[in-house]
Amino acid sequence: MKPATLFFFLGILFTNPVLAELADGDKPVHIESDRATVKNTGRSNNKNRVSVFTGNVVLTQGTMIIRSDKMEIEEDEDGLQGFIAYGNLVSYRQKSEGKDEYVEGWGERMEFDSRADKVEFFIQARLRRGADEVHGEYISYESKTEFFKVNNGTNKNSKDRVRAVIQQKKKK
Repeated sequence: MKPATLFFFLGILFTNPVLAELADGDKPVHIESDRATVKNTGRSNNKNRVSVFTGNVVLTQGTMIIRSDKMEIEEDEDGLQGFIAYGNLVSYRQKSEGKDEYVEGWGERMEFDSRADKVEFFIQARLRRGADEVHGEYISYESKTEFFKVNNGTNKNSKDRVRAVIQQKKKK
Protein backbone atom coordinates (compact mmCIF):
# COMPACT_ATOMS: atom_id res chain seq x y z
CA MET A 1 0.00 0.00 0.00
CA LYS A 2 1.43 3.39 -0.98
CA PRO A 3 1.97 5.94 1.82
CA ALA A 4 -0.55 8.38 0.30
CA THR A 5 -3.18 5.63 0.23
CA LEU A 6 -2.40 4.70 3.81
CA PHE A 7 -2.82 8.29 5.02
CA PHE A 8 -6.11 8.50 3.08
CA PHE A 9 -7.41 5.40 4.87
CA LEU A 10 -6.17 6.67 8.22
CA GLY A 11 -7.97 9.94 7.53
CA ILE A 12 -11.19 8.01 6.93
CA LEU A 13 -10.52 5.82 9.95
CA PHE A 14 -10.31 8.76 12.28
CA THR A 15 -12.50 11.39 10.61
CA ASN A 16 -14.24 12.51 13.77
CA PRO A 17 -12.09 14.57 16.13
CA VAL A 18 -10.23 12.33 18.56
CA LEU A 19 -8.84 14.66 21.15
CA ALA A 20 -7.65 13.35 24.47
CA GLU A 21 -9.69 14.41 27.46
CA LEU A 22 -8.49 18.02 27.85
CA ALA A 23 -8.67 18.02 31.65
CA ASP A 24 -6.29 15.03 31.90
CA GLY A 25 -3.19 17.21 31.51
CA ASP A 26 -4.05 19.17 34.65
CA LYS A 27 -4.62 16.10 36.81
CA PRO A 28 -1.94 14.60 39.07
CA VAL A 29 0.05 11.61 37.83
CA HIS A 30 -0.31 8.47 39.96
CA ILE A 31 2.18 5.61 39.58
CA GLU A 32 2.19 2.19 41.19
CA SER A 33 4.90 -0.45 40.80
CA ASP A 34 6.76 -3.17 42.66
CA ARG A 35 10.03 -1.15 42.77
CA ALA A 36 11.25 2.38 42.03
CA THR A 37 14.55 4.27 41.82
CA VAL A 38 15.03 8.02 41.39
CA LYS A 39 18.11 9.78 40.04
CA ASN A 40 18.74 13.52 39.77
CA THR A 41 20.55 14.12 36.48
CA GLY A 42 21.05 17.91 36.55
CA ARG A 43 24.69 18.80 37.19
CA SER A 44 24.61 21.97 39.23
CA ASN A 45 20.92 22.63 39.70
CA ASN A 46 19.63 19.06 40.21
CA LYS A 47 16.37 20.08 38.52
CA ASN A 48 16.18 17.10 36.16
CA ARG A 49 15.09 13.76 37.49
CA VAL A 50 14.75 10.29 35.99
CA SER A 51 12.61 7.77 37.84
CA VAL A 52 12.57 4.08 36.94
CA PHE A 53 9.59 1.97 37.96
CA THR A 54 9.63 -1.81 37.52
CA GLY A 55 7.16 -4.63 38.07
CA ASN A 56 3.46 -4.28 37.27
CA VAL A 57 3.68 -0.54 36.58
CA VAL A 58 0.39 1.37 36.37
CA LEU A 59 0.38 5.08 35.52
CA THR A 60 -2.89 7.02 35.68
CA GLN A 61 -3.58 10.66 34.93
CA GLY A 62 -7.27 11.51 34.70
CA THR A 63 -8.74 9.10 32.12
CA MET A 64 -5.31 7.99 30.82
CA ILE A 65 -4.14 4.58 32.05
CA ILE A 66 -0.83 2.97 31.01
CA ARG A 67 0.28 -0.49 32.12
CA SER A 68 3.80 -1.83 31.58
CA ASP A 69 6.56 -3.99 33.00
CA LYS A 70 9.03 -1.09 33.26
CA MET A 71 8.74 2.68 32.90
CA GLU A 72 11.42 5.39 32.80
CA ILE A 73 9.98 8.83 33.57
CA GLU A 74 11.77 12.09 32.86
CA GLU A 75 10.93 15.22 34.85
CA ASP A 76 12.34 18.74 34.82
CA GLU A 77 11.49 21.92 36.68
CA ASP A 78 8.18 22.12 34.74
CA GLY A 79 7.16 18.60 35.83
CA LEU A 80 6.59 15.37 33.88
CA GLN A 81 8.02 15.71 30.37
CA GLY A 82 7.73 12.20 29.08
CA PHE A 83 8.41 8.54 29.58
CA ILE A 84 9.38 5.31 27.92
CA ALA A 85 7.43 2.17 28.89
CA TYR A 86 8.43 -1.42 28.12
CA GLY A 87 6.39 -4.58 28.34
CA ASN A 88 4.82 -7.57 26.79
CA LEU A 89 2.70 -5.58 25.75
CA VAL A 90 2.49 -2.01 27.08
CA SER A 91 -1.15 -0.90 27.08
CA TYR A 92 -2.52 2.64 26.77
CA ARG A 93 -6.09 3.86 27.17
CA GLN A 94 -7.51 7.38 27.23
CA LYS A 95 -10.99 8.83 26.86
CA SER A 96 -11.68 11.03 23.85
CA GLU A 97 -12.76 14.59 24.62
CA GLY A 98 -16.53 15.01 24.78
CA LYS A 99 -17.32 11.43 23.73
CA ASP A 100 -18.05 8.15 25.39
CA GLU A 101 -15.20 6.60 23.40
CA TYR A 102 -11.64 5.56 24.16
CA VAL A 103 -8.39 5.48 22.19
CA GLU A 104 -6.39 2.37 23.07
CA GLY A 105 -2.89 1.37 22.02
CA TRP A 106 -0.41 -1.48 22.48
CA GLY A 107 3.23 -2.17 21.70
CA GLU A 108 6.35 -3.71 23.17
CA ARG A 109 7.65 -0.17 23.76
CA MET A 110 5.73 3.07 24.15
CA GLU A 111 7.14 6.59 24.26
CA PHE A 112 5.11 9.55 25.49
CA ASP A 113 6.05 13.23 25.07
CA SER A 114 3.76 15.42 27.19
CA ARG A 115 4.94 18.67 25.58
CA ALA A 116 3.99 17.47 22.07
CA ASP A 117 1.06 15.36 23.33
CA LYS A 118 2.49 12.55 21.23
CA VAL A 119 2.41 8.79 21.80
CA GLU A 120 4.58 6.32 19.84
CA PHE A 121 4.24 2.53 19.84
CA PHE A 122 7.05 0.23 18.67
CA ILE A 123 7.00 -3.48 17.74
CA GLN A 124 3.62 -5.23 17.44
CA ALA A 125 2.02 -1.77 17.49
CA ARG A 126 -1.76 -1.49 17.44
CA LEU A 127 -4.11 1.45 17.92
CA ARG A 128 -7.89 1.30 18.25
CA ARG A 129 -10.71 3.79 18.51
CA GLY A 130 -14.09 2.16 18.92
CA ALA A 131 -14.16 -0.73 16.44
CA ASP A 132 -11.65 0.88 14.01
CA GLU A 133 -8.08 -0.38 14.31
CA VAL A 134 -4.63 -0.08 12.72
CA HIS A 135 -1.64 -2.44 13.06
CA GLY A 136 2.02 -2.02 12.17
CA GLU A 137 5.49 -2.24 13.63
CA TYR A 138 5.44 1.50 14.44
CA ILE A 139 2.57 3.89 15.17
CA SER A 140 2.86 7.56 16.03
CA TYR A 141 -0.24 9.42 17.25
CA GLU A 142 -0.47 13.14 18.02
CA SER A 143 -3.73 13.70 19.85
CA LYS A 144 -3.84 17.49 19.38
CA THR A 145 -3.59 17.31 15.58
CA GLU A 146 -4.98 13.76 15.17
CA PHE A 147 -2.00 12.94 12.93
CA PHE A 148 -1.18 9.24 12.57
CA LYS A 149 1.84 7.60 11.07
CA VAL A 150 1.94 3.81 10.70
CA ASN A 151 4.60 1.65 9.08
CA ASN A 152 5.78 -1.93 8.97
CA GLY A 153 9.28 -1.32 10.30
CA THR A 154 12.63 -0.45 8.85
CA ASN A 155 13.19 -3.59 6.77
CA LYS A 156 12.06 -2.70 3.23
CA ASN A 157 12.00 -6.40 2.32
CA SER A 158 9.69 -7.22 5.20
CA LYS A 159 6.56 -9.16 4.33
CA ASP A 160 4.75 -7.55 7.25
CA ARG A 161 2.23 -5.01 6.08
CA VAL A 162 0.30 -2.20 7.69
CA ARG A 163 -3.26 -3.32 8.35
CA ALA A 164 -6.40 -1.26 9.00
CA VAL A 165 -9.95 -2.25 9.88
CA ILE A 166 -12.52 0.45 9.18
CA GLN A 167 -16.07 -0.14 10.31
CA GLN A 168 -18.89 1.27 8.19
CA LYS A 169 -20.69 4.14 9.89
CA LYS A 170 -24.47 4.00 10.14
CA LYS A 171 -26.15 6.27 7.63
CA LYS A 172 -28.45 8.91 8.99
